[in-house]
Amino acid sequence: MFQSFEESADPGQGPARLAALRQMLAHEGLSGFLVPRADMYQGEYVAPRDDRLAWLTGFTGSAGFCAALLHDAGVFIDGRYRTQVKTQVDLDHFTPVPWPETRLQDWLRNSLPQGGVVGFDPWLHTSDEIFKLEQDLKGSAIELRPVANQVDAIWADQPDPPRGKVFVYPDDMAGESHGEKRARLAATLREEGQKAAVITLPDSLAWLLNIRGNDIPRNPVAHCVAILHDTGHLSLFIEADKLDDTVQEHLGDEVTQLPFTGFAAALRTLSGPVRVDKATAPLQVVRELEDANVALNWGPDLCILPKACKNTTEIANTKAAHLLDAAAMCEFLCWFDAQPPGSISEIDVVTTLENMRRATNALRDISFDTIAGTGPNGAVIHYRVTQHTNAMLQDGQLIVVDSGGQYLNGTTDITRTLPVGEVGAEEKTCFTRVLQGMIGISRLRFPIGLAGRDIDAIARMPLWVAGQDFNHGTGHGVGVYLCVHEGPQRISRASDVALKPGMILSNEPGYYREGAFGIRIENLIVVQPAADLDGADDRPMLDFETLTWVPIDRRLILSEMLSKAERDWIDGYHAACRDKISPRLSEAAQLWLRQATAPL
Repeated sequence: MFQSFEESADPGQGPARLAALRQMLAHEGLSGFLVPRADMYQGEYVAPRDDRLAWLTGFTGSAGFCAALLHDAGVFIDGRYRTQVKTQVDLDHFTPVPWPETRLQDWLRNSLPQGGVVGFDPWLHTSDEIFKLEQDLKGSAIELRPVANQVDAIWADQPDPPRGKVFVYPDDMAGESHGEKRARLAATLREEGQKAAVITLPDSLAWLLNIRGNDIPRNPVAHCVAILHDTGHLSLFIEADKLDDTVQEHLGDEVTQLPFTGFAAALRTLSGPVRVDKATAPLQVVRELEDANVALNWGPDLCILPKACKNTTEIANTKAAHLLDAAAMCEFLCWFDAQPPGSISEIDVVTTLENMRRATNALRDISFDTIAGTGPNGAVIHYRVTQHTNAMLQDGQLIVVDSGGQYLNGTTDITRTLPVGEVGAEEKTCFTRVLQGMIGISRLRFPIGLAGRDIDAIARMPLWVAGQDFNHGTGHGVGVYLCVHEGPQRISRASDVALKPGMILSNEPGYYREGAFGIRIENLIVVQPAADLDGADDRPMLDFETLTWVPIDRRLILSEMLSKAERDWIDGYHAACRDKISPRLSEAAQLWLRQATAPL
């Protein structure tokens, strides 16, 4: 199994570790230390060596941070983790802080009214993050100080850095060679008068060099950083034992492989201006350049937007991956409907679904730990079942199943909410509202230039009119056999990035009632030019093509709540699911699919 069900952190260890950290802070003359979830690569998933937040606090969510002071320790979590954090940290020693509603600067001002020195590791925070925090703390007598990592200093059995092998991602899957990509980005450097660009995101380098890696579970990337020169030559800083002869031959003479330990020194030898992404590059990169008087220009990571706008080959491959994955999902749903209430557990759901995907003989990994939360566990937005929390599925409950696969030709992510036995009218009403929001995004046409923040409300409107909402974005970007969460595009009130053709996004509104149930419905979609309409303005517009083809549970839909257009969309979607997936299924699953896709 790719997924395990062991507890990955122990809240009982938190108090002793926090005490040791405070002793270290006092010795160093610090009033506190910032402990982010992120590693130096700003990744959502981190290697065991970099899982400092979980090690210290017990909190295992994919986003958040701890501000550990001598007398207080705040664990900052967003809306996805408000319920989860309460069960994972020792609440007598750590205080959950709702973020971003409570800003770090305000919390620090309140906690350190007389001022103090708060340390941070400059390799783990971006320059943009620290600059903004410093600006917001002006006049407070609170100093931010770059220091050696204080958690590492007390973590006696800290794991070694990962040393996973790199492998080649075929050009015919990528749709473009890495030489062509490097030349294209180097031309951008020359046009903007920049001599080099620092690239510190592993998924950017995986895309740029047509490589993948094994350093992080779920995300097929290698830990490495690089400097791209305006000639197209690239200096890749990576441990040599990660690269075999095949990879070195693939990279060729225009990619120089250097030991990771030489990265900081290499920065100091550059001729400027050097392009640095203040939103992703560690602050220490900027400090190295400034100490050596190397001129720098701020600019987004050169790879981010080209990586987000998939080419025709990547889109075609992703569509194929979704058909493969949909067949596995339908086999799973056929199995699920045959299980009586009270006979299976959340772990049974996770293991059976993974086995269905494994049966394709194409699964490389799951794209994230499967979320399978029944009843109250479904209200924990990023719930991860363990042997300790594993619950049986009981009659009348809903179960949220959010899962995905990593295939060589694409990355999938799908959520279906399923009934266990006969569920109540309130659950069906909330489900139908969520479905209306999901359909609203699926049917949307919008003018070129709009960003995710401009359309996020469409997914929420059916809930808002009932006084309800959900505490996460409507959608995130998705890679192609890369990270399941990929920027810069999102459907979120926080996203100002214009949506462009080729961008893959999730469409996943939800609703969560703590202690009772959760609901989420998710398809992946790709931005495309909208077809012309008779009588329309002469105005170019975009819309979404659906990539995911798995039935939405009709037993939870109150069809009388839907408009005719919404009912037509559901019936058309289900007919397409039947046509596309049925030939790929077993006889039993074909019968199940015919019933699951019957018109409303």
